[in-house]
Amino acid sequence: MQENYCRLSKVIQTHRIFPFDLNPFGFLFGGKLMTFIDDAASISVTRHCRRGAVTASLDQLNFLKPLHNNHSVCIESYVSGAHNRSMEVFVKVIGEDLVTGERYLAATCFTTFVAVPSHMNEETEFTVPKVIPETKEEEMVCGGYEKRRTSRLEERVAYKEFAANLSIDLPWSE
Repeated sequence: MQENYCRLSKVIQTHRIFPFDLNPFGFLFGGKLMTFIDDAASISVTRHCRRGAVTASLDQLNFLKPLHNNHSVCIESYVSGAHNRSMEVFVKVIGEDLVTGERYLAATCFTTFVAVPSHMNEETEFTVPKVIPETKEEEMVCGGYEKRRTSRLEERVAYKEFAANLSIDLPWSE
């Protein structure tokens, strides 16, 4: 069984927040932040398993503090759990007032990716490496993986039942 350290999948991306990135309230638009998160997390996953993977879910995106114009937003991500072909990625979003240097935790979330055969690796029989935490933070984050995975699987069953009852008809069609 292969194993990889969290640090081998770590990604750190920093972006300046410009006026065109803002929502009507003057803070970073949530959809823009989600794009940054998905981008960094996808790199973490590829570093971890060295194959193609697709986003399966973005769980528990918790906005803690708004990100302001002309601040920077730093996205830190790493794989925090793995099972067969799925991988959980922990993402920490840190804002920084570039004038004062004050840094603040702006958001956190977990994303789930599933490795798939692709142009990167066409083989169909594989499992992704397990995760080895090293730091206290990694141990805390990774330590909750199995519980979060179990909850996600239970929620997925309930959500499939919910989605099966949703209408996909156009409201103006007959």
